[in-house]
Amino acid sequence: MNYLLLLVCLLIIGGQNASAYEVMKVEAGGTIRGAVSLNGPVPSPKAYNLITFPDPEYCGRISDGKGWRLLKDFVVNERDHMQGVVMVLEGVASGKPFALSIPKVKARDCQFLPFTTVVRSEHGIEIVNMDPVMHDIQAYETSITHGTRVLFNSPLPFNSQHHRGNMHATHEHVPGKSMVHQFQLTKGRTTFVMQCGFHAYMESWAIAVDNPYYAFTNEAGNFEITDIPPGTYRLRAWHPSVKQKYTKMVTVESQQVSHADFSLDSPVGRWTAHTRQKPPRFTPAALGRPINIQPLVEHQRP
Repeated sequence: MNYLLLLVCLLIIGGQNASAYEVMKVEAGGTIRGAVSLNGPVPSPKAYNLITFPDPEYCGRISDGKGWRLLKDFVVNERDHMQGVVMVLEGVASGKPFALSIPKVKARDCQFLPFTTVVRSEHGIEIVNMDPVMHDIQAYETSITHGTRVLFNSPLPFNSQHHRGNMHATHEHVPGKSMVHQFQLTKGRTTFVMQCGFHAYMESWAIAVDNPYYAFTNEAGNFEITDIPPGTYRLRAWHPSVKQKYTKMVTVESQQVSHADFSLDSPVGRWTAHTRQKPPRFTPAALGRPINIQPLVEHQRP
């Protein structure tokens, strides 16, 4: 079965098992705009010693140049506004249609992009390898109440169209073949997470939605949700590394703009076990061969 046929099947199956949400024409809908900020210091990024994982030279392209891969869960600008927060409007029974495509996550330069997205239960997700190295896709559903369950585990072959060449040069990425997986979330779990079994610093998170009224905060921390049927709804701000639940009731009026800003509290204390060690436990000498790690893609800073 080719990719397009599989995608159609997924959409049909998903439509047959859809929730109570009903597609209808929205006339004179309203808009919600706002911004999300982080209250408190920006947490230090998670740190992974590249020497303990495969492909330290290629994946070192996104290191700090000292052998550490820094995973920045919190992307915050100089005004404390936060990027990548998912804004979900809950309680919308009917309205505009969902997008026809399923979410796509790219494995590029040994990182999953985007870091946050949305999924729909009984639908699917597409993963594309942009790297000339192999990845192993491990996907889970999780919740505080019911714990974690494996959804699928599949190898993602290296991209044969992307020649490694000089690993220390800037690469023009050419997409490899797509891998599509359908899955069903169970027991009220609404959080989806992918990790690479080879490169543990590769993560991508998603929250399950049952209507198409969601948005992502941009680099300025702003978001906008449009074509909303008039009414009162609960607006949720979701980020995988913020454990508290943040919601606000928002009233949407016909052809009017409602505003809703959020301030998320920064985690306190040691919020992750993945921290940089000084001096590191493992150094390039542990490989028994010369290694040249050059952070050309991004010079990361703590």
